[in-house]
Parts: sequence; C-alpha cells; structure tokens
Amino acid sequence: MSTGSDYIARLDAVEARLAAAVSSEPAPGALTGADPDSGERWDRGQVWAHLAEFIPYWIAQAGPVLRGEPSGEPVPFGRTKRDPERIGAIERGRGEAISVLWGDTRSNIATLRTFLGTIDPEQWNMRGLHPTLGAMTVDELTERFLVGHLEEHADQLEGMTPA
Repeated sequence: MSTGSDYIARLDAVEARLAAAVSSEPAPGALTGADPDSGERWDRGQVWAHLAEFIPYWIAQAGPVLRGEPSGEPVPFGRTKRDPERIGAIERGRGEAISVLWGDTRSNIATLRTFLGTIDPEQWNMRGLHPTLGAMTVDELTERFLVGHLEEHADQLEGMTPA
C-alpha cells in the first residue's frame, strides 16, 4: 500500500516530466501507442485535454469513497472510457493551446497534492465500487485514476510516434 507521501513524491516526478513534455513538439501526425483495451490512439491535444480534465473529476469521485457508507459497503464511484462528458471534454479541449492545458493541469496537480495530504492512514483502505472494475480501495483508486494515470500519460507524451 502506498501513502500520501509516496504518491506526492511520484506526483513531483511526473509533474517535472509533464513540464518537459510541454516544450517537446512531436513530429506532425504523431499519435500515442494504441490503448490496450480499445486500440484507440490519440494526438497530443487529446492527451493534454484529458490531463486537464481528469484530476478534478477523480478527486470529486474519491470524496464520497473517503466518507464511506455507514453500512461499510463500497461507495459507487467513477465512469468508463465511454462516458460522454469525458469524451466531450477531451474533444472540446484538444484544440486549446498546450500552454493553456498545461496551466490547468499544473493547477490541478497542486490541488491533487493538497488532497493527497489530507487522506488519513486508515482511509487508504476504504472501498469504492467502480462500474466496471468492481471494488477498489482509495489506494487503488489513486494509483489507477490519479497518480498512476498521470504517469501513463507522461509516458504517452514522451513516446509519441508519427502516424
């Protein structure tokens, strides 16, 4: 199990990687590698638009999980890749200047850093219920949808290849 300080250290590292990716311009037509589940490939604007939108969403989704249910049952949370609001946010944002999307992402990373510092040790094991992945702890949610997800997208930006 990770802790807030473990995640914050990783967050600092991925923030530096993303800052470097802002100024690196991939070749024209460059796309990410194929998503393992869907085969979908994204352009740079789509990656940055997603980076700018997902942190606030998942922090908000973690809130009810952290509060828990009196019954002790996992709290429903989350969305799937097919969520229309997610898709719409990525499409709306993909044409924005990377510097604007980076500004939003950087601000959201600062919010995430603060959020991670507020999680008490016993809360890391609280469970939520994702619609497709099932029961997940706050630790797993943070790994899959927040810090680990930022790292995945930093990997994508660093490895973009021509179409």
